[in-house]
Amino acid sequence: MAVMNTKIDNHNRPLAIVTGASRGIGAAIAAQLAQDGFDLLLCCRRNQELLEDLAASLRSDHGVNVTVKAGDLSDPGFVASLFEGLSRLDVLVNNAGISTIGLLQDMTDAQWMEQMNANVNSVFYLCRAAIPVMLKEHRGRILNISSVWGSVGASMECAYSASKGSIDALTRSLAKELAPSGIAVNAVAPGFIDTEMNNHLSDEEKEMLCEEIPAGRAGTPAEVASLVSLLVKAPAYLTGQIIRIDGGWI
Repeated sequence: MAVMNTKIDNHNRPLAIVTGASRGIGAAIAAQLAQDGFDLLLCCRRNQELLEDLAASLRSDHGVNVTVKAGDLSDPGFVASLFEGLSRLDVLVNNAGISTIGLLQDMTDAQWMEQMNANVNSVFYLCRAAIPVMLKEHRGRILNISSVWGSVGASMECAYSASKGSIDALTRSLAKELAPSGIAVNAVAPGFIDTEMNNHLSDEEKEMLCEEIPAGRAGTPAEVASLVSLLVKAPAYLTGQIIRIDGGWI
């Protein structure tokens, strides 16, 4: 189901796609890009009501066009539908992802595949669909939201760590493919960010984590969004980088 505002493909403003935009880091990125003057195509899997509320707020506050679509980004058919009639795209932010806590030995085949579908396959489908659109104008930015666990790994989050490691490798490889066409591909790797994804942690566990972080606190979604905004504006020569935002933790 899609909720349309006005024509999204408006050449007067740049256009960005943000996935997993209904809450947390994704919602903060959407808000920051709207403030930066982007029209938006926002996606989520289930929380369509939250996404519609966010879209209404961004339209009201920033006067931008916002399209909302809910569906499974690991379904190539749904991803293809996002790009129907889209003649241009300036920025793709692959933020959607999930995490499961538990021992690898206890993980089922279905749980493993769910992680890989949501965190890796969706990025493949979206990049594959976005590239031809960006190539038309010989420019664009692809930003993948990874994690510090993609480079160092996290106990009890083997599938999540493996999926984010895949995103890091995809980012570096795709950057080399697209650099000759003026399209930059980078990843943002957050550390401990205060989002609902970390609500499984007790207050005591959060305090212990913050003690390990030189900055002495969790990061905020708005801080990640600010970094995304900077990367969107950065020269295309900045590409193939995995940029951590973790308060000096790792």
